[in-house]
Amino acid sequence: MKHTLYRKFLFAYLLFGFLSFLTIALFTSNLTLNHLTRQKADDLYKEATLVSSQYAGNYYNNTMDLQTVHSHLQALDTYMSAQIWIISPQGTIIANSRKPLNSEFLKIQGFNPASNSHSFYSTGNFYGMFSEDTLSVVYPITSGITVKGYIALHTSMTQIVQSRDKILNISYISLGVIFVLSTIILIAFTYMVFMPLRKITTATTEYANGNFKHQISISTDDEIGRLAHSLNFMASELDASEEYQKKFIANISHDFRSPLTSIKGYLEAILDGTIPPEMQEKYLNIVLSETARLNKLTQSMLLLNNLNAKELMLEKTNFDINKVIKDTAASFGGSCMEKNLSIELILTGKSLYVFADMSKIQQVLYNLIDNAIKFSNNNSTIYVETTEKNEKVLISVKDTGIGIPKDSINQIWDRFYKIDASRGKDKKGTGLGLSIVKEIVQVHNENINVVSTVDVGTEFIFTLSKSKGIAEN
Repeated sequence: MKHTLYRKFLFAYLLFGFLSFLTIALFTSNLTLNHLTRQKADDLYKEATLVSSQYAGNYYNNTMDLQTVHSHLQALDTYMSAQIWIISPQGTIIANSRKPLNSEFLKIQGFNPASNSHSFYSTGNFYGMFSEDTLSVVYPITSGITVKGYIALHTSMTQIVQSRDKILNISYISLGVIFVLSTIILIAFTYMVFMPLRKITTATTEYANGNFKHQISISTDDEIGRLAHSLNFMASELDASEEYQKKFIANISHDFRSPLTSIKGYLEAILDGTIPPEMQEKYLNIVLSETARLNKLTQSMLLLNNLNAKELMLEKTNFDINKVIKDTAASFGGSCMEKNLSIELILTGKSLYVFADMSKIQQVLYNLIDNAIKFSNNNSTIYVETTEKNEKVLISVKDTGIGIPKDSINQIWDRFYKIDASRGKDKKGTGLGLSIVKEIVQVHNENINVVSTVDVGTEFIFTLSKSKGIAEN
């Protein structure tokens, strides 16, 4: 059996309860008995001094007869529930509150009041005079400096023990009530803390085994509830990541397999003579094109990997973004002629300096303009615009093409993702262009947004930090 934290806690709880009762039964019991004995002895001592001075002293001074003194002793006995003796210095009992005066005088064997000088009271059988434990207080009767006799008060220890037991019973009842209440708290703790923690422990085991679909059914709004919510969110993200990884591998396998199949087929056809020599150049150019596509795909994946791993060291400089836009747009002259497209540049000022990695931003512009050309309708215009806002420069690339469906807006940044409507228009695309765009912009700690309407067009807008201290014309 596993020694879980809860079992240890439960064992400690039961041990605490047992030790509490044991403490009351032993330690507290003795303390209470000693306290009650001392308290009773104090009361007897006060009465002993009173009897010695007012009654016994008068008897020895011959101002009160023994019969009168005996009557007073009997009255005090009834009031205090204690036997009162007058003892001679030799140890003979002259008067006993519980026996008549004409009874035989008893001599206490070995009587020596000085033997208990360390305390004014004693417990026991008082020199063998009692058959049960008795609390006794002895006080001298003096006349001047002469000891005439002694006053002894005796009360049974049974009464004190009974008082002690009544107090202990109250303590046991109080402890029992506390134990019941603490048990209720323990049960509440079990349902409110332990069981949720056990659910969380079970969930972490499921996650460790790869079952990210397991959900923790805790809906409280405390720290444990928030922890469960965080773990559920983590599991859903890991599950989505796992699904994305599977999809990523499937996509990359497909994108590598298609050109490799074409290359293999054409080369085999050339080698076995299926393709005649005069046609070989055409198909070798196709093989070269497919090879270039594979190379582009590999380079794009390497770039994305470096961006994700934060290994890419940006070479930030101050450069004219307007010039970079002009140069990038000019490189698409041939592509624009094929579809009879025009690129209109709406640039702020003759020059507009930003602080960024020029080559990476050029790649962002290239990918966005390339996308705009692919999905623009023939005989349309693509707009590239720069504007200033506070300390930022906003760059916009807008087309009037097929647009992006609303349910695909958030997915266009995923690797290898292609909108169904675009697959026929983007046969040579890798599906990594926008992923690279987003990663480059984010590694610059900037933002990029997209606004699109189906059959109207799409606009991508990203920000760059404006250069400081550079004059612009």
